[in-house]
Amino acid sequence: TRCAQHAWPHVTLRICVPRRCSLGRVSNLHGSDTTSLPGFENLTMGYNKYLRPYFGGEPVHIAMSLDIASISSISESDMDYTATIYLRQRWTDPRLVFHGNKSFTLDARLVELLWVPDTYIVESKRSFLHEVTVGNRLIRLFSNGTILYALRITTTVACNMDLSKYPMDTQTCRLQLESWGYDENDVIFMWLRGNDSVHGIEKLRLSQYTVERYYTLVSKSQQETGSYPRLILQFELRRNVLYFILETYVPSTLLVMLSWVSFWITLDSVPARTCIGVTTVLSMTTLMIGSRSSLSKTNCFIKAIDVYLGICFSFIFGALVEYAVAHYSSSQKHAAKAHQEGPTNELSKEMEEVNITNILNSSITSYKRKISFTSIEISSDNINCSDLTMKTHEKIKCVLRNKMHRIIGYFRIQNPSNVDHYSKLLFPLFFMLVNVFYWAYYLYF
Repeated sequence: TRCAQHAWPHVTLRICVPRRCSLGRVSNLHGSDTTSLPGFENLTMGYNKYLRPYFGGEPVHIAMSLDIASISSISESDMDYTATIYLRQRWTDPRLVFHGNKSFTLDARLVELLWVPDTYIVESKRSFLHEVTVGNRLIRLFSNGTILYALRITTTVACNMDLSKYPMDTQTCRLQLESWGYDENDVIFMWLRGNDSVHGIEKLRLSQYTVERYYTLVSKSQQETGSYPRLILQFELRRNVLYFILETYVPSTLLVMLSWVSFWITLDSVPARTCIGVTTVLSMTTLMIGSRSSLSKTNCFIKAIDVYLGICFSFIFGALVEYAVAHYSSSQKHAAKAHQEGPTNELSKEMEEVNITNILNSSITSYKRKISFTSIEISSDNINCSDLTMKTHEKIKCVLRNKMHRIIGYFRIQNPSNVDHYSKLLFPLFFMLVNVFYWAYYLYF
C-alpha cells in the first residue's frame, strides 16, 4: 500500500492507496489474498449481465417457491384480490462458480450487476416492491454458481368470479408467474418442490372466506411472439355463509313470519292488518336495497341472496293481497245481504198500509227487475238463450254472459272468513317447501 502524508497547521492527513485492487479481490501488505466476494472477480473478467447463463445453448432452469404472507382484501365488485407474497427464484449461472462450499449473502443493490429473470405476475392490476427500510430483496450466491433471488411483493390480481350462488359460492383464483421476454427456448420455469413450494396459504385467516384447497400447475402461454413458460398457483376460496345468515336470511324470514300474524286478526280490523302488511313490505324493501349496496357494481348477476329476498318479498306481498281479497269479498257479501234484507223490511212495513193489489204490483215489478239485464250486467241466474224471438247477435251475447257467469262463479268466495283459515296453513307450508328446494339447490347443485 502506498501512503502519502499531508500536513496542515494542527491537522495531519494520511492517505493510503492499495497496490492492487479489483472488484472481489484485494491484496494486503504481505501479498496474500484476503477472503474475496465470490464471483466478483468474474465480473471484472467480462461478466455480461445482459446475456443469460448458457447464452446460445441450453435454456436456464428457474425453480420458484412462494410464501403467501397475507391476502388483505378480496373484492367482489372489482373482482380482484390483494396479496403480499415472498417470491424466491433459483437458477445456476456457471460464470459465478467459485471454490469452496460456502454461500454468501450479498447486498441487494448488487442485483444491478447480475442477470436476473424477467418474471412478471400475469393479470396483475397493481404491484409494488416493498422498500422499507431498504428494498426488500435478497441475493445469495452458492459455490456451484446457484443464485437465490428473493423479493417481497404486494400485488392486486384479477380474479374472475361467478356470483350466481352468492353468498354460498366458492371462488377459484389464480396467481400466475410468467417470463416476459424469454420464451421456452431460453428459460424453463418449474416449481421447486411441487405443491410444497407454496407455504403460508393454509394458515391464512380471512374475514369472509376459508381456503378449501390449493395446488400448483406448470403451463405454457402461447403468444404471437412465441411460447412462454408459466407457473400457476390455483386456490379455492369458500365463502363463510354464517354472517349472511345472521345479517340477511334470518331477518327476512322473520319478516315473512310477521306478515302471517295478520291471518289471526279479524277482517274488521282494517288499520291493524293494513299496518302490518305495509310495514313488512317496506321493511323487506329496505333489506333488499341494503343487501345490494355492498355489491353495487355486480347487479348484473342474479345472486342466490337476491332469489331468496325475492321469495320473501313475494310471500309478504301475497299476505297483503290476501287481506285485500278477503276484505273485498266480505264487504261484497255484506252489501248483498243488506240488499236482500232491505226490500223485505220495506215490504213488511207496507203490508199494514197497502192492499193486496199493491203487493202484487210490487212483486211483479221486483220479478221483472231480477230477470232484466243490461249490456254491462250479469244476472245471478242463467238466462235462456233459446228464445226464437232473439236475434243472432243477442243470442251470442247471451251465451257469452252465461259463460262468464259460470267462470266467475268458480272464483266466487262464498265464505270470506275461510280465506284466513286456509292462509294460516297454506302460507307456512308453501314457504317451507320453497326453502327446502332453495337450500338444496344452492348447497348441493
